[in-house]
Amino acid sequence: MRAPYGSAPLAPAVLVVRGAALLLALVALARTSVHGLAEPGLALVFGSLVAAGELVRRDAAAGEREPAPLAAAGALAYALLGDNAGRPTTHGMLQVVAVVVVAQALAAVPRRARGCRTDADRAARRTLTVGFAAVCFQPLYASGQAERWFSDGPYFPLFPLAVLALTALCDAVLAALLARSAARAEGPGALPPYGSLLVDEVRALAGTGTAIGVTGVVTALGVAVAGPWAPALLCGPLLLTQVSARRYAAVRTTCRQTMASLARATEIAGYTPPGHARRVAALATAVGRELGLTGPRLAVLEHAALMHDIGQLSLLDPVAGGATARLPAAEQRRIALLGGAVVRRTGAGPAVAAVVEQQADPYREQLLAARIVRTVNAYDDLCGESVGGPLGALEQLRLGTGHDHQPQVVEALGRVLARGGLTPARAG
Repeated sequence: MRAPYGSAPLAPAVLVVRGAALLLALVALARTSVHGLAEPGLALVFGSLVAAGELVRRDAAAGEREPAPLAAAGALAYALLGDNAGRPTTHGMLQVVAVVVVAQALAAVPRRARGCRTDADRAARRTLTVGFAAVCFQPLYASGQAERWFSDGPYFPLFPLAVLALTALCDAVLAALLARSAARAEGPGALPPYGSLLVDEVRALAGTGTAIGVTGVVTALGVAVAGPWAPALLCGPLLLTQVSARRYAAVRTTCRQTMASLARATEIAGYTPPGHARRVAALATAVGRELGLTGPRLAVLEHAALMHDIGQLSLLDPVAGGATARLPAAEQRRIALLGGAVVRRTGAGPAVAAVVEQQADPYREQLLAARIVRTVNAYDDLCGESVGGPLGALEQLRLGTGHDHQPQVVEALGRVLARGGLTPARAG
């Protein structure tokens, strides 16, 4: 169970990231305060862009990598800014950090007044990422080394693109580190491998991350040619993308609420024990992380675990305890297929429906997510039958590894339960 908000101690990785971001911000603000703003007009343009992106952003949904793409692109563009309408700029790397930090802080004030939460980890990550980009770009630009390497011609854009690639990798490393720390706070059984999270973050760069990075580079190059009016024109498409993403997030939220309601329908009708779907979803998600599932694959697993029993609503009489494993194989298959048909109508997607439909198949013919749901569901059922507690339930699952349960999934479940103290799945 997730600890109450603010009660769980921060992981060392989070403290290091926040501390490094705070130190960088203080140094940048102190230096800028002493020496003053260089080219305040440009600072105002990019600071306003970052603040506007923060103001229109939404709270990050589960699995969402960047809820404020406009702000991220504006901050990155300022870090990669060289010329301004053909004239060299002199703002430097610390002023970039200072402007971004101030813009984020100013945007946070009205958001807090509206009751929106402040994501300190995301702000720290952006501060460090923008600082990294500025450190890689500004000194080489100011010294003329970048021009000597790439020449001031058609090959010069390769320089900010190279910095962009390094910055994206830095951001992925930080994001994976913070994601693992967030999972650690959810409980000892929910800790995913860092390598899987990093791979997932790198894969995510192919979507919104690429659009943000390219917009940042193009905006910086546009200012170099056309001056400070370029961002208003070049960042327009990204703003439209952000608005569309908000609508898509609202649809996903509605879909998730529909699935949660349907999952409770089997409990209210007496087909499954109270809390069964939520327990299976929580434990299946932890097992999926243990086996290296992250991002969209983990979301499919969670949704399928919530909906895995929905096909039981087709039964005239509930099965005792909701344990359909006692039914004939043909009946189990019929219930699974009906459940998949219901899931397809909820908008959860064909991947979730496929996992639900495979619940009655031999595990060698199932997707990994279906194997996890089947094993965790059986574990919860066995704990409810008082077969000797969690250890007895695990022993029963190990006896069924020849046909019903994949050995690797059973052992992963055992490791997750061991870290959680092997507490029974059903309390009270």
